[in-house]
Amino acid sequence: MDHEEILRKLAIRDDDYVEWILTDERHSIDASHLDPRTHALVRIAALIASDAAPPSYLWPVQAALRHGALADEIAGILIAVLPAIGSVRVVSAAPKLGLALGYDVADGLERPPVSDPYGA
Repeated sequence: MDHEEILRKLAIRDDDYVEWILTDERHSIDASHLDPRTHALVRIAALIASDAAPPSYLWPVQAALRHGALADEIAGILIAVLPAIGSVRVVSAAPKLGLALGYDVADGLERPPVSDPYGA
């Protein structure tokens, strides 16, 4: 299916098409024309933008890691979306994303940084 057909089906909310995408993760990946790693990274960006609940991050983060994304790249999504969505959403998402990566940001704030956080 080409981009024009995808846009038409989504613009009219073709229920059969939407249901097909939502019923199986493989359908969503195939229909998106994205590789699984990129698909998972885009999902994480959408969760950040929509201020999703902490448990929502776990599956896409695991999928991104499973498909070769690095934890630094996943955290870098926060930087990439910052100009588009603003600091309020990014600040809200950072601890949620941290937990999905196995890092407790609140605990990290209690310890002094080991190096300069800005790479200077």
